[in-house]
Parts: sequence; C-alpha cells; structure tokens
Amino acid sequence: MTSVALLRQILDPAHRADPYPLYAELRKTPVVRDETGAYLVSTYWEIQELLHDPRVSSDARNLNPEAAAALGQEEDPNLPPTFLRLDPPEHDRLRGLAMRPFGPPHSPRRVSGMRGELTTIVTDLIDGFHDRDHLDLVDSFSYPFPVTVICRLLGVPREDEPRFHVWADTLAAGLDPVHGTPEERENQLRTVRRARADLAAYLSELIEERRRAPRDDMLSAMATDHGPDGGMSSLEMVSTAALLLIAGHETTVNLITNGMLALLRDPALLHRLRTDPALAAPFVEELLRFDPPVQFLPQRTTLTDIDIAGTTIPKGASLWLLLASGNRDPHRFPDPDAFHPDRPDNQHLSFGSGIHTCFGAPLARLETQIALTELTRRLKNPRLAEDPPPYRRNAVLRGPRHLPVVVEGVGA
Repeated sequence: MTSVALLRQILDPAHRADPYPLYAELRKTPVVRDETGAYLVSTYWEIQELLHDPRVSSDARNLNPEAAAALGQEEDPNLPPTFLRLDPPEHDRLRGLAMRPFGPPHSPRRVSGMRGELTTIVTDLIDGFHDRDHLDLVDSFSYPFPVTVICRLLGVPREDEPRFHVWADTLAAGLDPVHGTPEERENQLRTVRRARADLAAYLSELIEERRRAPRDDMLSAMATDHGPDGGMSSLEMVSTAALLLIAGHETTVNLITNGMLALLRDPALLHRLRTDPALAAPFVEELLRFDPPVQFLPQRTTLTDIDIAGTTIPKGASLWLLLASGNRDPHRFPDPDAFHPDRPDNQHLSFGSGIHTCFGAPLARLETQIALTELTRRLKNPRLAEDPPPYRRNAVLRGPRHLPVVVEGVGA
C-alpha cells in the first residue's frame, strides 16, 4: 500500500465492516502523511505519547488554513466548540463544570447509583421481544437503551427523540472530514450547520425551562450553577448539552452492538458470559480494545514541530490518532486480532488518555455490562441472520446500522 489517498480508503464505506487489515498495513509506517496533508499515527506507543503531549492541540483554530479546509472546520455561532475541542485553561474550566452533576468529586455516586434503573430499562426492552423470532438488535435495543438513559440524565424528554435523532445523526456524521466535489462538500457543511442551529434552538429552550423550574437532572444543574467560580454562559451550556446528548448515546449504541456481534460470532464465548456474569467487566474491556466504537480522533493539531517515530510533523498540521489501530498493535498486545476476555494489562486507547479521557466511560462500561449480560442470559439460541451486518457510513463512530438476529424465544 502506498501513502496516497489513505484517508480516502479509511473513509470508504467498503472498508467499514472490517477496517483492521487496512490499519495493519498502516502500522508498517507508524506516521504517514496523506495526500490531503494530514498525518496519520497508527501505533500504540506513539498515539499514547501524543495524547499526553501538551504540544498537541484539540482546538481546530490552531490548524493551518489548508488543514482546516480539508477537515471542514469553521466557526459556528450556534454551537461554539465543546470542551473536547478546546485546550487548557478553557477546557479544564468547562469540563470541570460539566462533571459536577455527573461524577466525582461533586456527584461520586451518580453512575453507580443508576445500576437498578439501568437494569429495569434493559428488562423492559427485552420483555418486549416476546412472541418475536426475528429482531433488529440496533433498533429494538442498542439504540433505545442508551438514548433513554441519557435523556433521563440530562432531562431531555424521551418523547422528543424523533426530533433530535436526525440532528444527532447529522452531527455525528459531521465528525468525518468532508470530502467529494466542492459542491458536495458545501452541501455537507450546509446540512451540518442546519442541524447545529436546530439542535441549539431546541436545547436553549429546554435550558431556559430548567432555569425557571429546576429538576433533578443535568440541564437543571448547569442552568442553576452559580458557584464561587461561576457557571457556564448560555452558549457554553447549549454546546455542552449537545455534546453530552450525542456522545452519551452514539458511542454506546456501537459498543453494545459490537459486543453482541462478537458474542454471536463465537457461541463458546456467548456461553461463557451466560454462565459466568462476572466475565462482563473484562469482556467489555476486551471489546473496547478489539472493536472500539470510536475508531480515531481526526481533530488534533500540532502547536509546534513535533518529531515522532522518525517523522517531523510540522506546526499547524492535521493529526489523526488511529485509536482502533493502536489497540491492535502487536508490539503492545500479544495476538491482537484475537478476542481474549481474560487478557491481562488491557490498557486500551478507546476512551482516550490524558486530559481528554472520556468522562462518560464509567456509564458506558456499566450500560454495556448490564446490556450484554441480560441479552445473553435471556435470549434463547440467538443467531446472526446476516454477517457481516450492514454498517453505518460514519467512519469515526463505526458500528452496524442494523444487527438482524434470529431467536427462539425469551427467558425470564
């Protein structure tokens, strides 16, 4: 494989069902410059180093003009950058404010205290499978479960899901760099701008409602946070709420679906989890390494020239960190293309590392552990109806769009 058009190959839907051979080729040269000018980093230790390097920025405003144009980055008055796309000190301020109602140190029991509620949601969804022998696990389970959870956490009405579903899908797809003809690129950007504006207007209205009449949810906490260090501005609240709403379900949909796909492809593994629910935690960690819901981070840039693995990446360059490739690096993980739930020292990259480590990771882990444990326990003789299943076009948030499954009933 040559270095020409590597991004085009990664983004090509033809590779969506199995991008891992492509990543294996990329790892032969840890740092590769694509024809667009972007630098792709595909090996574990180099990715880990860059995730902790303060010379690497998450702020697209630091990209050089050519790199910014290739990624389709632009200022948006409706939704300013989330803390994921900011550097310290603004990143630290906004992330700290967002975490107050979600986890330690202000709300240390928020996630662990949800176990009973999560189990009830899962039970109700699986109860709905009675008298059905064919299921689409994405539409029937993997999507509605985390959407229900994030709606309850944030305080977004679950009945509004049809409205924000389209906006969330559009913005998630917008994580992929725009490509095609100039006209196609402009159409893509126009669609993303419209979705941002519509979602911003919707969330602004909800936040104002919570400011007038607070409830026990995250939107209310953000809207009424007037601590000694101040709270978020109105635009920052909207931007943070949009991030939590989208990230709070899009990635977990893929994680649960990828987990069921791995189990259904390996009946012995499915039997192990069914008979030993304690396997759920290490199974999910290996799943995160083996088939992560976030394949790569395309929005980083360099604040100065950086030498890595014998290559100098110039200041202002677009930097792609291929997390899914690093997770399959044989120099870090023995037998990396095999699924081993008993794998020791499973320090995968799937939740990132450093200051941008995903703070929703504890919730995603718990949701997936409960989901996979209950599905394997209650579904009778589940089998894949199609393999590989149809995948979403999104290359960054990679996962099956549908997962058709045949079952012989549902247990108690």
